[in-house]
Amino acid sequence: MERLTLIIGNKNYSSWSLRAWLLLKHLGVSFEEIVVPLDVADTREQLEHYGPSARVPVLHHGDLRVWDSLAICEYVAELTGRGWPQARAARAVARSVCAEMHSGFTTLRSLWPMNARARNRRTAVTTPLEADIERIDEIWNDCRARFGAGGPWLFGEYTAADAMYAPVVLRFNTYGARISQTARWYMASVLEDGPLQEWLQAAKHEPWTIASDEVG
Repeated sequence: MERLTLIIGNKNYSSWSLRAWLLLKHLGVSFEEIVVPLDVADTREQLEHYGPSARVPVLHHGDLRVWDSLAICEYVAELTGRGWPQARAARAVARSVCAEMHSGFTTLRSLWPMNARARNRRTAVTTPLEADIERIDEIWNDCRARFGAGGPWLFGEYTAADAMYAPVVLRFNTYGARISQTARWYMASVLEDGPLQEWLQAAKHEPWTIASDEVG
């Protein structure tokens, strides 16, 4: 198989980059990593060189370009035969919760930007933000109760759903979300995860700061 290259943004701030990167790591796929600093003078020029959307992440596989986190997860799952639950019903739910994350929770993503290094940040919890937090808590509880008996992840084994919700775990950890006991247990599994710890260590040593994402 031709080597894959994943173009990502700053590890401290780029939540969509984290999703694709984590699934590649968990599936044991070898890839080259290129980091493009975000919110600097030549960011757009660099990103236009790597993919048509001028956004991260972008996966290169030979001449192929895949430029969306969820599309990258689907493509890598096709390459490896892994990344989604094996049972049809579980797989359908996993795809549903991934799509919900991909298109929803705009208030959470706006008011609580991912900031992997930050701790003990506090903001006002608005009603729409609280609704996003409660819905995510509900998703985690439901997936764990119905499909999580085989391991610590949402569907037992690690899947694209865990990669898609990992940045939410980091947000909850940064801003101190009030969540259920089951959700806290799930957060602990994510935060202790080896690949995520590798990402966090790299984020800690990045020299870049994006002022608009330093809130709370």
